[in-house]
Amino acid sequence: MKTENSTGQPEDSDYTLMPTGEGTLSLHLSGCMDYRCAGFMFKRLLADVEKHHPSFLSIDLSGVATMEDFGIAVIFALKRMMSTWDGHIEITGADSQAKELLEMLPSEHFDDSASFFKQEPLGLVVRLGGASIKAANDVKFMVSFAGSLFLACMHAFRHPGRLRWGDMISSMERVGVDAVPIIALISFLMGLIMAFMSSVQLREFGANIYVASLVALAMVRELGPIITGIIVAGRSGSAFAAEIATMEISEEVDALHVMGMNPILFLAFPKLIASVIVLPILTLLSDLFAIAGGLLVGVSMLNLTLSAYVDQTLRAVTLYDVGWGFIKSAVFAALISWIGCIRGFQAHGGAEAVGTATTSSVVTSIFLIILADSIFAIIRTYWG
Repeated sequence: MKTENSTGQPEDSDYTLMPTGEGTLSLHLSGCMDYRCAGFMFKRLLADVEKHHPSFLSIDLSGVATMEDFGIAVIFALKRMMSTWDGHIEITGADSQAKELLEMLPSEHFDDSASFFKQEPLGLVVRLGGASIKAANDVKFMVSFAGSLFLACMHAFRHPGRLRWGDMISSMERVGVDAVPIIALISFLMGLIMAFMSSVQLREFGANIYVASLVALAMVRELGPIITGIIVAGRSGSAFAAEIATMEISEEVDALHVMGMNPILFLAFPKLIASVIVLPILTLLSDLFAIAGGLLVGVSMLNLTLSAYVDQTLRAVTLYDVGWGFIKSAVFAALISWIGCIRGFQAHGGAEAVGTATTSSVVTSIFLIILADSIFAIIRTYWG
């Protein structure tokens, strides 16, 4: 059993203070940093350090045999004391156990230094390798999630009673009905802008009537599905990610596992089906409102009649174009809901993870929408 000397210091713990420069102090700790030395350290060590009033304190833990939470409390007290006069602290010689305990300290009480330990900047090769590994793991998780979602779809088709119809209808309302005003406004303005800008050139050649063809074809074939997909990704895809991420962090997803429920079938599948059903309808509305915006410019500025504009639009757009836009919209909807749910299930940590998952879902969804549209353009070029 360890004893204490006449000064109250445990015999198996000690420290050495040594000034190493102007405003710089070196502290060497040795022995056991546990409950037996905490009182002595708080009483003597803090007072000795305060006498020197250093601007930089270097703590060497290489001589510490055992580090417990009471010893960490001493380090924390030193750090807080140094922060009162804008001093900085650096710890060296800590073993893996001490590092693990130190990293658990609340960072909000410290200064701008991100860690106790001095970290060397990573080289380009190391950072590139880390980014590559992270990207590979992300792709692996996406493929795995896609397989799980496909199995959930098969299970839902075989057992329709297992599907949460109420949740699917609620998702359809949030994705579709609630998005109608913003999609209608943006599409109307897009049609108006396209008609106005194209009329500046076409009017010089007496081809005002072709403004109707340009607006209709641009919206039905390309811009309608893309604009609708981006709006839904920003509204609903982010909402999917935030909802599932919050459940993941609060361990509600783990609770579903414990209760024997499939979280993908329970949470992701209704959102996927709702998006695939609603997004093509929203795309059709987007096309109609964009044509209405072009109609306003054609009638008010180009002296076109209502019947002439509508007739030119119907002659320019075919059912094939409308169906092609529907297919693209359905694919975009699947991508948006897929990415939103993936980012939600990937969330780990605290409240910051929810924001990260939301932002990542929107950015990734928009990227995949543009990529998928490029692939559709190539297919249409060589197929249709």
